[in-house]
Amino acid sequence: MPETTSKRPVRGPIIISRHGKPALDRSLGPKLAWRDYVNWWDSYEKGALADGQAAPEDLKRIVADADVVFASGRLRAQQTAGFALPHKPASHDPVFNEAPLPPPKLTGFRALPKTWNVLARAAWLAGHRLDGESSSEARLRAKIAALRLHEASAQGKVYLAAHGWFNRMLRPELARLGWVCVHDGGDSYWSFRVYEHRGS
Repeated sequence: MPETTSKRPVRGPIIISRHGKPALDRSLGPKLAWRDYVNWWDSYEKGALADGQAAPEDLKRIVADADVVFASGRLRAQQTAGFALPHKPASHDPVFNEAPLPPPKLTGFRALPKTWNVLARAAWLAGHRLDGESSSEARLRAKIAALRLHEASAQGKVYLAAHGWFNRMLRPELARLGWVCVHDGGDSYWSFRVYEHRGS
């Protein structure tokens, strides 16, 4: 596990975490039609974290001396940043918001939100968008977001609290800017990755 140090590299590091467990549970019923899932996702995007959570100690320790703190424009990410680093307010930026989940229009089909999540992600990656952001538009946003983190890293250690899929989309963009993942904590709630700059 990387430890905080008093000696700063030229850039960064960058720590990117997924948010904590949301209050709205994707595994609970009732089963939804595709239009109902659109409303469910909208509520999820606006929703908070589930009660009774605390940031893991290893996350709190690694971000304790962050110089720049970002969270997405979503409440669950903003609360996550606040729990992880309560003494330093985060800048809230929708460029780090989660990639959308537009469900395919499957007439007569009903499923739990967690099933719709999978179907919607597959459809979105294949070009389905309903009236929201396309996958190509989100990839462009990921490039912009990675550059924002890269530029902020000139000030020192950067912490971002964001979202599972969009964090994944940031990885290749950060790699193109010379960032290497030196700690991979996985993709569960509260998990985080640490990136160090190896570019010129």
